[in-house]
Amino acid sequence: MADTIFTALLIGIAVHFLAGYLFGSIPFGLIFTRMAGLGDIRAIGSKNIGATNVLRTGRKDIAFATLLADMLKGTFAVLLAAYIAGDPHTSVLEKNLGELITGFGAFIGHVFPVWLRFRGGKGVATYIGVLLGFFWPAALAFGAIWLFTAFVSRYSSLSALVAAVLTPVVLYFMTNVQAAGFFAIMSLILIIKHHANISRLLAGTETKIGKSAAPVGG
Repeated sequence: MADTIFTALLIGIAVHFLAGYLFGSIPFGLIFTRMAGLGDIRAIGSKNIGATNVLRTGRKDIAFATLLADMLKGTFAVLLAAYIAGDPHTSVLEKNLGELITGFGAFIGHVFPVWLRFRGGKGVATYIGVLLGFFWPAALAFGAIWLFTAFVSRYSSLSALVAAVLTPVVLYFMTNVQAAGFFAIMSLILIIKHHANISRLLAGTETKIGKSAAPVGG
């Protein structure tokens, strides 16, 4: 009996993660730039598929569409998990875990898409999208932290990093330790993906907002 329950649990976790991963791995930046006749975004600028690099093509509309799509795929993954867990017999803990696992899968899919040899975006937009779907007040807190840090420092990358560091703390006090834990792992991955930005920040060579406009997503 115990083995059956454990097996069912593992299958449930795998299904939620893979569903989220498949949504998250859709490379909208690459798709949109090719549809717009801009070539392969992976051969431009930082070679990243996120909205920030798409903006380097000079097409603000395509960059915004990429930012929005990368956010929404995270939100949709979480909402899909919530819909599946709509059974009245599903506990709040099970529902939350399902949403978190699916959202985590979407984030990992964006950052490490199998279709692109695991070379994806930096994850900020999808991180926000997952946060918005799971607990929207925390997404507002992320935005407020980003705006405040951007106003003070004028660095987009630093603003995203500070917001990502503080978001798990916000979730710990506003929701539960499980949510804080999942987002702490996502924040760590996001920080690692920003290693080049961190190096430039430390060297004082990171571009400030206004000198080269860029959205918050990557």
